[in-house]
Amino acid sequence: MSKELVIRMSQPGATAVLQAASVDLAPPGAGEVRVRHTAIGVNFADIYHRIGLYRLPQLPAVLGVEAAGVVEAFGGETAGDGDGGLEIGDRVVYAGLPAGAYATARNVAANRLLKIPAGVSDIQAAATLLRGITAHMLFQYVGRVRAGDTVLVQAAAGGLGQMLGQWGAGLGVRMIGTVGSTAKREMASSKGYQEAILYRQIDFVAEVLRLTAGRGVDFAVDGVGGETLEKTLQTVRPFGMAASVGQAASSQTEDNAVLPLSELGPFRSIALARPSVFRFMSDLSRYREGAAETLARLAAGLAVDVSLTLSLSEAAEAQRRLENGQTAGGVILLPA
Repeated sequence: MSKELVIRMSQPGATAVLQAASVDLAPPGAGEVRVRHTAIGVNFADIYHRIGLYRLPQLPAVLGVEAAGVVEAFGGETAGDGDGGLEIGDRVVYAGLPAGAYATARNVAANRLLKIPAGVSDIQAAATLLRGITAHMLFQYVGRVRAGDTVLVQAAAGGLGQMLGQWGAGLGVRMIGTVGSTAKREMASSKGYQEAILYRQIDFVAEVLRLTAGRGVDFAVDGVGGETLEKTLQTVRPFGMAASVGQAASSQTEDNAVLPLSELGPFRSIALARPSVFRFMSDLSRYREGAAETLARLAAGLAVDVSLTLSLSEAAEAQRRLENGQTAGGVILLPA
């Protein structure tokens, strides 16, 4: 047993429900690896878990779905058995369920771990793996974009937005993003977007239609939800697609209002997807495929700016700033 610091919750609620605790970590079991965390990613999924929008299997629960660290111990005959030949001291990263990354160390299934390439920092790996797998899912499985397509991304300066901009540009896609400030517009322009629309000053629907000569975009990605999602649908060309991947603007409740089918057709004839990256990653082969593609792109120079780094004990503050739109890019917790 080892004593570890964790940030956990006993009931859903505001950031005050996040409490530090010292817990005993058992030795890793068969097929598991103990990872000593060096960087922990903070994501909107953590907020959705905290407020009860995404239900956790039981409470109390430790939050966090993404982290990087160092291999510290193996359980049973784990070493070298289908895990890519991991060794003690290897730098690794993982993402996905079950939650539990807000901890100084934890036991993780060996087949969920991937080695971090040389030249990629632990912080960058922890800030990008989940977003990279999401980009892979959206572009290869949901929208199936091709070179020459036009894609709209809401919140282009955020962590996922930065990932999508660079990923799409690498595929030869014309990337259009929305941003809330001139500083964020400059950031988006440096991350693969040919156009970044200041949505607080300009009607982004009219501007997207102007930029596409009235045609609309082939694929739109919306992580904001609410009224923004309704407007996003208006930017998509006939027989194009929109993907709703979150509800940052209305995180207290799921966007459960009925969306009339008339918003999708017959006059507009578009498709709306609600893909879950956690469902995507539940298939181990897809998870490792998306993770390997993400790490290869990171090694080749793709990067998401990390706008906020706090200690693990400040997890509540990190979530508060992310939830209030006070960050642009990745948010990282560093174990004490």
